[in-house]
Amino acid sequence: LAPPRGTNCIYASFSVDFLRSLFSRTLGLSPGEKVLDELTLDGVARYILSGKCKNIICMVGAGISTSAGIPDFRSPGTGLYANLQKYNLPCPEAIFQIDYFKKHPEPFFALARELYPGQFKPTVCHYFMRMLKDKGLLTRSYSQNIDTLERVAGLEGEDLIEAHGTFHTSHCVSFLCRKEYSMDWMKNKIFSEDIPKCDSCGSLVKPDIVFFGENLPARFFTSMKMDFPRCDLLIIMGTSLQVQPFASLVSRKCCAIDVNKVRFFKVKDLDIFYSLNCTAVQKDVAHLSTCDDGCMALAELLGWKEELEQMVKREHALIDSRDVKKKDKEANQNSKSTGAEAGKTDKTE
Repeated sequence: LAPPRGTNCIYASFSVDFLRSLFSRTLGLSPGEKVLDELTLDGVARYILSGKCKNIICMVGAGISTSAGIPDFRSPGTGLYANLQKYNLPCPEAIFQIDYFKKHPEPFFALARELYPGQFKPTVCHYFMRMLKDKGLLTRSYSQNIDTLERVAGLEGEDLIEAHGTFHTSHCVSFLCRKEYSMDWMKNKIFSEDIPKCDSCGSLVKPDIVFFGENLPARFFTSMKMDFPRCDLLIIMGTSLQVQPFASLVSRKCCAIDVNKVRFFKVKDLDIFYSLNCTAVQKDVAHLSTCDDGCMALAELLGWKEELEQMVKREHALIDSRDVKKKDKEANQNSKSTGAEAGKTDKTE
């Protein structure tokens, strides 16, 4: 029925308000309880300590590993792409392009020798994520990194989505073969400066890191559909979010917030950002610092600073101890080998 004469404007206003309310409730964007009492790092800490924050997701990139000595990709002058001239590439990104790799694998394996996992220690940031796991707060860490430092720090396969793949396994690039090889097999090939070839078909063997032109792991897509709708707090560290589809994760709806409302302050790849599940009318929190300093600052506000410092010290000491034992074992093996060779020579003479 048409509204009475003279009430058209009121009726129209009612209709718009009704539809806005309907769409907001349907899309989960209606104003809800204010999650943070203030949009600061202190507010984030109080939210975590309140017990209401039970599902934390971390999104991380190369910036969390630079303090370990691993270069990021895009920083002018110091980034990986700025220092690849010695490989005579058509463009810096070619070293991670699958078509170029199949024709010219040498540059990638030369770079792999320089950056191979196991030569670096996890950072404060890696151990902060480990602490979130130990306290039952970490839902998942979504990582763009291939350095495996999350695993070294104590995160396990179920805790991780290695969006750009991993060195943990390798496969033959032939679609008709796809034979799998272990990390130790690949490491021996890389450090003996052999181009890894498949034992079965002779094709190239590539670590299971995602090159440009390859699909991300299926688990990336299945997990994000499960994880992000129940995310209470999204922590973004060490990434400028320039690479898709990883960058599109921030547009996933986290409970009552459209994460497109996130306000990022991009200064450099080392910035640490906190994006949280607040109402759609709130802004998010940006804490600008290095990743390690940001994690330590948050740990201090949470009362975890001493625990985090002790974890880093203890775990680094264990890594050093294992390295010493490994070197001693290799030295003993070399000594025995040298002795055996000398014995053979004496008998020959």
